Amino acid sequence: MDHRPPSPRVPRKPAARQTAESWTFLHEAARDLRTTGAVAPSSLALARTLTDPATTRGPRPLSVLEAGAGTGAVTRTLLSRLPRGSHLDIVEANPRFTERLRRLVDHHPAPAIRHVRAEVHQAYVEELDARRRYDVIVSGLPLTNFTPEQVDRIMARYLDLLHPGGTLTYFAYLGTRRARTLLAPRAEARRHAAVDQVVGAYQRRYATARWTVLANLPPAHVWELHRPSVDAAAPPHPLSLLPGAEQ
Repeated sequence: MDHRPPSPRVPRKPAARQTAESWTFLHEAARDLRTTGAVAPSSLALARTLTDPATTRGPRPLSVLEAGAGTGAVTRTLLSRLPRGSHLDIVEANPRFTERLRRLVDHHPAPAIRHVRAEVHQAYVEELDARRRYDVIVSGLPLTNFTPEQVDRIMARYLDLLHPGGTLTYFAYLGTRRARTLLAPRAEARRHAAVDQVVGAYQRRYATARWTVLANLPPAHVWELHRPSVDAAAPPHPLSLLPGAEQ
């Protein structure tokens, strides 16, 4: 869709930190894969692709929301790239992750240097009590692990939280639907297919770009959705498009 030039290379994170974050993800995935959603932190390539919209709006301060921040792989990249004077809300439901995120914010040099205000919220994004609207939302939530109804609530909440003209980025791992179709129980495969239909309805209405990031475990697509500057007539509700829904 869009062929933006690749982001410049930056130094890799220290190996010890990579290892610690990977073990944390594996531990939390074993506890609850539905909410953790991954077995490894986002790679630098994925983090930079997700956060590119925060670098393309010029030097003015931005209001940014990161949802499902995990151990902070994307958070760290955001803090390093946000324009001076920006505000970052970091939302994570897992209390073990939020402790790490608060330490990251407290010790990362970028907020002090750039006067970025960063706040960590232990909450589900659809329940976030936020009066603020955002220029950019970056989502790390494992949408394919949720029910279609949950995904619809999350996506609708994202669009509601965006300023008109604002941008949402999120990722989806390659090959998950095929794997679940082949390996998962039939009910799980149906749930995954229904989630795909809900997300697909939002993509058809709002998507402006998609990139493939191979340098990640596993590889992923990154989607960019754009809330129109002037909202058009409401599209059909995504859940009404599912098989068996009342017309």
